[in-house]
Amino acid sequence: MSKQLGPILKFLGADDDGWHVSILLAAPAASMPHVACPASESIHATLLARHGSGVDATEVRSFRLAIPQTAFEQRVRYDVDGAVHSFVVPARGAAPTCAYTSCNGFSDPKVIKKVREPNAMWRRMAERHGARAHHLLLMGGDQVYSDNMWEDVDALRAWRALPADARDSAPFTETMRAQVDAFYFNLYMERWSQPAVAAMMAQAPTVMMWDDHDIFDGWGSYPDAQQHSAVYQGIYSVARHYFRLFQLHAADDASVALRLPGQPGYSQGIRAGECAILVLDLRSERTRTRVMSDEAWQAVYTWLEEQHGCRHLFVMSSIPVVHPDFSTLETLLSALPGRQELEDDLQDHWLSRTHRQERLRLIHRLLDWAAARRTRVTVLSGDVHVGALGVIESDRHHRSPHTPVNADVINQLTSSGIVHPAPPAMALFYLEHVGGRVETVDRGITATMYPFPGTSHRYIGARNYLSLEPDTGADTGHRIWANWWVEGEEQPYTKAIHPVGAE
Repeated sequence: MSKQLGPILKFLGADDDGWHVSILLAAPAASMPHVACPASESIHATLLARHGSGVDATEVRSFRLAIPQTAFEQRVRYDVDGAVHSFVVPARGAAPTCAYTSCNGFSDPKVIKKVREPNAMWRRMAERHGARAHHLLLMGGDQVYSDNMWEDVDALRAWRALPADARDSAPFTETMRAQVDAFYFNLYMERWSQPAVAAMMAQAPTVMMWDDHDIFDGWGSYPDAQQHSAVYQGIYSVARHYFRLFQLHAADDASVALRLPGQPGYSQGIRAGECAILVLDLRSERTRTRVMSDEAWQAVYTWLEEQHGCRHLFVMSSIPVVHPDFSTLETLLSALPGRQELEDDLQDHWLSRTHRQERLRLIHRLLDWAAARRTRVTVLSGDVHVGALGVIESDRHHRSPHTPVNADVINQLTSSGIVHPAPPAMALFYLEHVGGRVETVDRGITATMYPFPGTSHRYIGARNYLSLEPDTGADTGHRIWANWWVEGEEQPYTKAIHPVGAE
């Protein structure tokens, strides 16, 4: 296990007092590094957690900075025990340049042997970051993969050997808790201390939201008896603690920055200049029949109504809102005896028959909000291990001559994964075969997968990450250039996203 982790940067928001960033460090208590940043008037240090005891204890601390924004982009340097790092703060009111990633790991240990350079795309991102700095690093789920837990944790391996009914009624023992706790702590320490990953997390403040592998594969899509069993709930409580600690830089729910009030989960709302970012927590409350509770959705809609003067809203949805419909396959699998390997993955998707109503409400609310606020909406997604471009289009508002251009078009940019490899060629062939079908979401609303501009294909079957680059120069036009950077290809796949009102 790595004895030290960090610096890991997290974005805490922007306001009149500046651009707020947290620096997270994990180190032995006796050798916690010193942090200095001349650009910040003060540094607020907080002990978030202590893991272990005695001389072997590891402390996790956050150091909060506030950087005054100016009329120009600025590079901010900070020092961690003599090692100099930096991040870049955008000009006051400017749209940030962002990178988006998902799937930072492997769901199957056997796949690792087939990947020559696991962190190749992290190194590619660092190279691009040197050419044009990313102000924010958006990470849309599966920042770590816990899949090895079932074999690496002795107490869980013994539990899995029990009959199904016995597993569902078994207690989550203190031995299990201690071993699971050690597993998740070590998982973050090891995965995020890898040089290529650590280098980017030290240079770009992150915005993270978890998905199933940050807990364990398929979380929320299991039968009730399993989902609510003491062991599953015990594992979830430990996974949530370390998600909150490492991904959100918080010791408890009350101290989670940017968390929307009045919700049980961790959905976040961010304003950064003329852009807003809505980060949906699609895991904390997930069941086979629900993605988020009514309270969580109301918190989202309340936040949206409070946003004014926003040119572009990015919605981070770990699971794609637009994707080929696998509900027929899901129905077939559910009719077969026993639990099928893919069944939980299919039930994870928005198009699962039990999640369609929630998806429909989300689409309607985003379209209505975009038209009323004259704001462009773009969904950012991952999870599916391919890059893709989905589009939701509506003509429901076209009866009004006052409806602005582009308010009735929502692009979905899917980037996955930065480490996890793409599906087999046969799966990609199937996706291409069904990907062009137009889905009727509701009367006057359609959704489909579009070919990437300048190509004839709809899916990127290689590892990738996404950059979101606002126009620069005096006459920017307020466009956002979405670039998928793909392993093995020199030039990106590019999509121009125009603001509302522009053709």
